[in-house]
Amino acid sequence: MDDPAERDGLFAPVAAYPAIGLAVSGGADSLALMLLAHDWARAAPGRPSLHVYSVDHGLRADAAGEVAMVLAAARSLGIAATGLRWEGNKPKTGVQEAARVARYRLMGAAMAADGVPVLLTAHHRNDQAETLLMRLAHGSGIEGLKGMAPVATVEGVRVYRPLLSVAPEDLQALVKAEGLVPAQDPSNHDEHYERVRWRRALPQLAALGLDAETLARFAQRMGEADMAIARVADEQFTALVGLDGFGSARLELAAFADLSPAVAVRLLGRVLKIVGGRQKPRALGQVERLQQALYGDAVGKGVTVLGCVVRTHEGTIIVAREPGRALPSDVVVPPRSQLVWDERFLIINNSDDLGLTAGVADYLPRHRLQEFLGFKVTAPAEAIRTAPIVRDAAGGVLSLGGWTFDDRIVVQLLID
Repeated sequence: MDDPAERDGLFAPVAAYPAIGLAVSGGADSLALMLLAHDWARAAPGRPSLHVYSVDHGLRADAAGEVAMVLAAARSLGIAATGLRWEGNKPKTGVQEAARVARYRLMGAAMAADGVPVLLTAHHRNDQAETLLMRLAHGSGIEGLKGMAPVATVEGVRVYRPLLSVAPEDLQALVKAEGLVPAQDPSNHDEHYERVRWRRALPQLAALGLDAETLARFAQRMGEADMAIARVADEQFTALVGLDGFGSARLELAAFADLSPAVAVRLLGRVLKIVGGRQKPRALGQVERLQQALYGDAVGKGVTVLGCVVRTHEGTIIVAREPGRALPSDVVVPPRSQLVWDERFLIINNSDDLGLTAGVADYLPRHRLQEFLGFKVTAPAEAIRTAPIVRDAAGGVLSLGGWTFDDRIVVQLLID
């Protein structure tokens, strides 16, 4: 870790940013990240400025003191630092996940205020190994078994993880050599949490040859395989899937059945994500079971999955948004602004008009639709009912689904 070239390699992906944030809890791993980033940033002119963010989740009495320690250590290095606190009532279950969401949202808001575009976290090689084992136990497919990606978006925050290939022992040694005393979070040793149980199992697995380095290498190979499958699935998506202005999808059953299972599952998952409002599957098995049902033409009049109604008709798979599943209430589209509606449509108000409102089309007779659109509508009834409609203050219809009838408004179906 003393090699400047090695440090340059760790931080090269964020070298062009004007500023980078560092998530520092006070544990050895995040303190090491701060030290490494500091040495790297000051080694050459023009490198990004640094800003440390440390969050007190309000769950332990010692947490406020740990944040104070982090801020003092950062400022002693000349690094700007901000302490944040998760206020309000805490959930009785799912505390770690809720804390994670709160942490990233708090840091994201602070970064936006500070003009910091990317956040670095201290996830290391053993964290990657634990993640891989948990996902394997939960039945993840190749996409999940690639582990944590070096670059990701978490709760709207752009995240880079530079230490995924680094052993935690090296990070601990660095902190000790600098004379810093890391904080100790008792939850890191609480076997109530699944990650801790896998952490305790790692030495036994290492004794059998399945150590963290081997698991990390496996995750990297799964990432390469995942990339290859994704490339083929994207090509097949372009060739086979038809999306209409109501946000529904169609593809030929025979062509879908000819795809390899891995590609078919990936393509089907993307269709469900687009049509269903980007609901995350609780397990890959949901999509796999639907794939098998489609292969056997056993869907018939329709099944619901991930916010979608899926049916087959005359050799065609038809996917539409499921009505009544957390569809948005009416919302004002402010002047000269845009909003994402139901995680499916981007609606842009190009005007200074204050009175534009987006809502659910709901029940519109097909003859009315034909009047609006000028052609016969064959989309599924569910797709029509769940499409967005934008009206002005006088009740005039400016857009329906992805079709617009007025220059004040632009609507786009989100397909990525």
